[in-house]
Amino acid sequence: ITARGAWLSVRRHFAELGVDVQADSVRVVGVGDMSGDVFGNGMLLSEQTRLVAAFDHRDIFIDPDPDAAASFAERKRMFDLPRSSWQDYDKSKLSAGGAIVSRAQKSVTLSTAAAAAIGLDKTVASPTEIMNAILKAPVDLLWFGGIGTYVRATGETNQEVGDRANDAIRVTGSEVRAKVIGEGANLGTTQRARIEFGLKGGRCNSDAIDNSGGVNSSDVEVNIKIALASAMRKGGLARPARNKLLAEMTEEVARLVLANNYEQTLAISLAARRGIQDIAHQGRFMSALETRGLLDRAVENLPSAAALAERQARGEPLTRPELGVLLAYAKIVLFSDIIASDLPDDAHLVRDLLGYFPDRMAKKYETEIGGHRLRREIITRVLVNDLVNRGGPSFVSRLQEASGRSAADVARCFAVVRDGFALPALYAEIDALDNVVDGTLQLDLYQAVSRLIFSTGGWYLRNEHSDAPLADRIAELQAARAALEHKFAGMLPAFTRDRIQKRKDGFVAAGAPEKLADRLALLEVGELVPDIALVAKTANADIVAAAKAFFGVSEAFRIPRIEDAAHAITTADYYEGMALARASDTIGAARRGIAVAALTGFGTASDPVAAWLEAGGERIGRTRERLQALTEGGDISVSRLTVAAGLMSDLSAR
Repeated sequence: ITARGAWLSVRRHFAELGVDVQADSVRVVGVGDMSGDVFGNGMLLSEQTRLVAAFDHRDIFIDPDPDAAASFAERKRMFDLPRSSWQDYDKSKLSAGGAIVSRAQKSVTLSTAAAAAIGLDKTVASPTEIMNAILKAPVDLLWFGGIGTYVRATGETNQEVGDRANDAIRVTGSEVRAKVIGEGANLGTTQRARIEFGLKGGRCNSDAIDNSGGVNSSDVEVNIKIALASAMRKGGLARPARNKLLAEMTEEVARLVLANNYEQTLAISLAARRGIQDIAHQGRFMSALETRGLLDRAVENLPSAAALAERQARGEPLTRPELGVLLAYAKIVLFSDIIASDLPDDAHLVRDLLGYFPDRMAKKYETEIGGHRLRREIITRVLVNDLVNRGGPSFVSRLQEASGRSAADVARCFAVVRDGFALPALYAEIDALDNVVDGTLQLDLYQAVSRLIFSTGGWYLRNEHSDAPLADRIAELQAARAALEHKFAGMLPAFTRDRIQKRKDGFVAAGAPEKLADRLALLEVGELVPDIALVAKTANADIVAAAKAFFGVSEAFRIPRIEDAAHAITTADYYEGMALARASDTIGAARRGIAVAALTGFGTASDPVAAWLEAGGERIGRTRERLQALTEGGDISVSRLTVAAGLMSDLSAR
């Protein structure tokens, strides 16, 4: 599972580079041998892997131009041996110039092809020089499956690394020429080396992200055994039957565990893609952790506030290894905050508890799972993983700052949006496009869902303070969606319809299935469903009538155009971003207030909004003209949007 988890990270890296590691040739060098669990399993996860060179504590293996099928078969044969070393490799399967040599030799003469394959500029070299060259080889992937730390940062000393056995071999992050580093092993590189590698354009995560599958599987195994022990104490399960069940559930447990690996790597990819847009929020998240005494940036090799400001000025976002550290802290802190609340006791989250276990077990031993002594902890862990994996490292802290609500409130609203919009099924559709569509398009599709989570979750935090059970809140959202979504096409302003169609066409042209593209393009309208439902509730009106009034106000005040322009604004700093968000919220509240006023004051009219506008006379006409001049007369700015928000707020208050 550790190897498979790390390979999922590798697949994600290459997919975003336009390479399908399961179908396209990938040239690899690495540390380990086929008897090693992580190295051996990893080198059998794609038949297109072309292992050019590797070394372990005994031997050096070089195959300059490997045949994919023949070399895969030979690696599989070696893996199946009780014990093997590179010396067991059938040398007749090596390409021309290939060699397998002992590290005990003082000097090795390589073929020209072997030296060229690893980027060595001479053919006679010591084993140490050859291994050093392997680590710097110009290949696609550097795969770590063995023990030791082989890459340090330029500014680090070997003494700081603390692995004397490999001092002579070790290279720096800037010297690694592989496009991707996969760390199936622990500490293949130092964290500072990962950051250095990332800053020069290389792709890697931290080892904690890449090989987390093994740790996760141990946790799941323990919790499965606790639940089954309860069944055994009741006499409903004998030990031989338990052992048989455990064996039969192995692959499903692996699937559950690897799903988290997949989502963690995806979360880092999405955060890396947003890049500099998120750096201010990430900085504030780090500062908040420091204030609580939960983070030491120096220990975690994270940039200080001053260093972060310099990187922001250079347009240099956090690297993937740094984002991985923030992701871990986000989960640790959120777990503590949620477990201390009453959220894990909400009955709706039992489905998260059951989803943690294999389906076969969840169905038969639901009672034992429900009485699990770590029930609250499991529910919290599942919810935290889902929230942070989908929202990113600074998601919770950002919404907390914007709303003043607690971390548990953010998690509640996330659960409402996740289940109210049936997002797990939507994510599964996008997941299924792995290596079917371009990796960057797939990130676009995920990002469309991320925007819905952030926007709608934020709306709930600002506008709803319900203490109703999650199930009731989710049912209310589902009912509103069922009443509205199939009627949106006939109610949307022309500008919005055109924008959605253009977005859908872009997804389809890039390769997305039409049905999925249609649903994703409509998500920006889906964001408005809670707002419309609140209009209906406040005005005591039918929800379809409320939607018509809502979109009528949108058209009358050209709000979709204002929103479009607002999304294009690049804010200078964190506080300007907050001002932009506040202005957008004010416009949204004003739209809702005007729609309510139209419905309550002119609800019997054929067009309540038109009647409200007419009753307002010249005053409303002048305001509409001023709004149009502000928002469409040249580039919109935060200050213009703030004034526009004030004008609309004044109208809704009268």
